[in-house]
Amino acid sequence: QLQASGGGLVQAGGSLRLSCVASIGAFTNYVVGWFRRAPGKEREFVAAIAENGGETYSTHSMKGRFSISRDNAKNTAYLQMNNLKPEDTAIYYCAARGGSLVWNIWGRGTQVTVSS
Repeated sequence: QLQASGGGLVQAGGSLRLSCVASIGAFTNYVVGWFRRAPGKEREFVAAIAENGGETYSTHSMKGRFSISRDNAKNTAYLQMNNLKPEDTAIYYCAARGGSLVWNIWGRGTQVTVSS
């Protein structure tokens, strides 16, 4: 399973770091991703990181503000979010996939609220 944490209420321009702790066996076998769902919107992809942390992927709109990382020794992935905007308000979820293109392991989300 995956457990996301680190959300909260922050003012626009502020920063948060989300954590995703995994208890899914061999963590290094999994790609880890972050997704978010804003009120009234579809879930959207935020970022992902390869099994060994060597490659990362993120949406164009978040590059430069959000960065994903992982510490395989701690079975934990992170999402550093800087210069937050009110439109970043959402529930953020971490997910994992191993040997598949399907995100088949999901954690409970953590709420991020950005006030203007």
